Amino acid sequence: MNNAPLRRTLDQDICVHIFTASAAMVGVCITVIGLLRVVITLRRADLIGDDLLAINAMLYLVTCLLSYWALRTRNQQRNHTLERISDTLFLLALTLTTLNAGFITWAMSVT
Repeated sequence: MNNAPLRRTLDQDICVHIFTASAAMVGVCITVIGLLRVVITLRRADLIGDDLLAINAMLYLVTCLLSYWALRTRNQQRNHTLERISDTLFLLALTLTTLNAGFITWAMSVT
């Protein structure tokens, strides 16, 4: 039994999900940066959280671009390599998002 067509379909499916989720998360990061800047201005306190979120948004953007490239490539080996890198970066960005949320919550409650 040949599972190559099934694997290709599943890989493209994963790539599409990473692409859409990471693109949405770029928007989420930018929105939170804007809200955080408003809070910083009102409280007259500066946080490093907006800088961390900017880095986070860049990670999501790179993930989004890599998954888009994986969807567009015809070379199957390049496709799998790009998917692996994109998947790893997406999980790293999700972890950073969680750490940022904890940091911002902690920093806001201390100040």
